[in-house]
Amino acid sequence: MLTSKKIELRRSEIRQSLAELAANENPTPEDQKRMSDLDLEYRTAETRFRAAVISEDEERREAGAELETRPEKEWNEIMAGFEMRQVALSLDEGRALSGQTAEIVTELRSQGGYRGIPVPYAALETRAGETIASGTPDPIATRPLIERLFPASAAAQMGVQMINIGTGGQETPVTTSAISAGWQATETGNVPGPSAYTTLDRPLKPDHTLGIQMRITRKTLLQSGAALEQAIRRDMNGAMAQEMDRAIFNGSGASGEPTGVFTGASAWGITETDLSAAATWAAIRSEVVAFMTANAANGPGAVRLLIRPEVWDTMDGTYISGTAVTEWERLMKYISNVTMSHNALPAPAGAPLESKALLTTTAGGVAPVFVGLWGAVDLIRDPYSDAQSGGLRLTALSTMDTTISRAVQTRVLTGIQ
Repeated sequence: MLTSKKIELRRSEIRQSLAELAANENPTPEDQKRMSDLDLEYRTAETRFRAAVISEDEERREAGAELETRPEKEWNEIMAGFEMRQVALSLDEGRALSGQTAEIVTELRSQGGYRGIPVPYAALETRAGETIASGTPDPIATRPLIERLFPASAAAQMGVQMINIGTGGQETPVTTSAISAGWQATETGNVPGPSAYTTLDRPLKPDHTLGIQMRITRKTLLQSGAALEQAIRRDMNGAMAQEMDRAIFNGSGASGEPTGVFTGASAWGITETDLSAAATWAAIRSEVVAFMTANAANGPGAVRLLIRPEVWDTMDGTYISGTAVTEWERLMKYISNVTMSHNALPAPAGAPLESKALLTTTAGGVAPVFVGLWGAVDLIRDPYSDAQSGGLRLTALSTMDTTISRAVQTRVLTGIQ
């Protein structure tokens, strides 16, 4: 029973006892002392009751927050039990899957068809190491596996939303109608309208499949042991994140690649501004103002900026006339969400060298870019290519597509010299 409830019951008992004593017209000294003691106890209980209610209110909020996040916690706990090493040994030796790994694979198979063993994306989050023989540590002096360098995900930092789709396509309707308000011109006249409410569909289709191939030598299988699980996760996730970042922003839309934001800007109606000059805060400020006038952002703090490292180098070396403040310092004063990537943006080209930049904002809780991921990673073994050396070749297939939400939430800058 809650403490506040216990105190409330005791207060009720005290009130009943006081009522009985108060009904006595000629109380004895003992009755008077009893009433005094009960009155003191009642006032003390009142103070304790308020304190208990405040304390229990905080506990209720904490319990409510725990209930809201419990499904996510349970999902993370389930994914933590998925072992990539079991998948590798199953493909190499035919060993049966067991435990949570077997349960997850069975559930994924029931949701869609896979040629190999399905691997959930969440199982690729934690990883460490290499999967080739040259990256295997010397067993004489065991050291941590040295990780490969992969770029941090620029897509996540730019507010891109990942959507997991089971099967089929998915469309996101975007309002395109120009409904406006109007006043009644005369006493008997009608208000303007009616205006049609129209939408535009932004489809995500499973037309683009990304493949990752890795070779695991027999020496790696025998030498790395349990570390092989983390090694596979690191290489798969790193290679996938690197290529997905590039495709989300620079996908050509041809040769199996999805259409990236820069490539599809004109078709999607994204505004493109050609600076034909070095980047300045004044130029970027104009784009921020355009976000604000389109009701997409309420200030520069809501805008994210993606640039090449070379642009930062130029802006940080350019001083505003008559001051000791650089263009970069002026920019960072107003825009704190700045991401630098050489992978997500095309390399500078032309004479003089020109680069691109991307500005995005999240409006009304809607992300500027959507990336659809179908099912899970399909992990398939090639039993022939490395059979002579006793090695294992794995292919990981991931189907994805990208699209935008509202065009006004994204703006492209070109011609940054």
